Amino acid sequence: MKNYKMIITYDGTRYYGWEHQPTTDMTIQGKLESVLSAMTGTEVEVIGAGRTDAGVHAKGMVANAHMETKMKEEEICDYMNRYLPEDICVQEVRVASDRFHSRYNAQGKTYCYTCYVGDKKPVFNRKYVNIIDGKLDVDAMKRAADILTGEHDFASFCGNPKMKKSTVREIYSIDVSLKGSFLNLTYHGSGFLQYMVRILSGTLLEVGQGKRTPESMYELLEERNRSLAGATAPAKGLCLLKVDYSKELDRPDAVQ
Repeated sequence: MKNYKMIITYDGTRYYGWEHQPTTDMTIQGKLESVLSAMTGTEVEVIGAGRTDAGVHAKGMVANAHMETKMKEEEICDYMNRYLPEDICVQEVRVASDRFHSRYNAQGKTYCYTCYVGDKKPVFNRKYVNIIDGKLDVDAMKRAADILTGEHDFASFCGNPKMKKSTVREIYSIDVSLKGSFLNLTYHGSGFLQYMVRILSGTLLEVGQGKRTPESMYELLEERNRSLAGATAPAKGLCLLKVDYSKELDRPDAVQ
């Protein structure tokens, strides 16, 4: 039995997130497992690098699954794309180390939150952007982002009030970039709490709208109180771009 690493792209609009749900089969994990179980004739568990929320998209989600099959990597990829829904695509399948675990071995993730701040309706992008009325003070947002960058306790930006594990995370960078009518907030960090990127984005947008100052980020970090931070930005604007791993674990001959 080999351990296969997969890179997956999906439009999350129709789905209730990555993880299994007890009341619906409309999850990304569920669709992948259904196809792979049919392919191998046995039940296959697909492990994802994270649990994206309902409505969140991905260009570079990473998953792994241990399977027994005579099919080559390219054949597995072709089979999956033949039977998966049109809004899920497997970009790559290849054998990894037996000890490779897509979630536990992840060393960093990159997310992008996209907003539209133009005068006309973004007809063809409407499912993938948060539409903002009025202009934004991008420079103020950049100053606030600089304050949030680094290792902090992000309890104020966590959507789970009963979080038992540490809420300390490190954000390596937050890039605030306005290109034409599209504002991209790109986050690269060691890992993110539940709804963290969406709450960060909602808070930065309030800074851009003049509803709070960049310097107020210091208080949010210190107080560790979710009620003080901004609104949770809509899921449709968020996309997982990339997951970072050690190259050693990608090798099938890595030391066990």
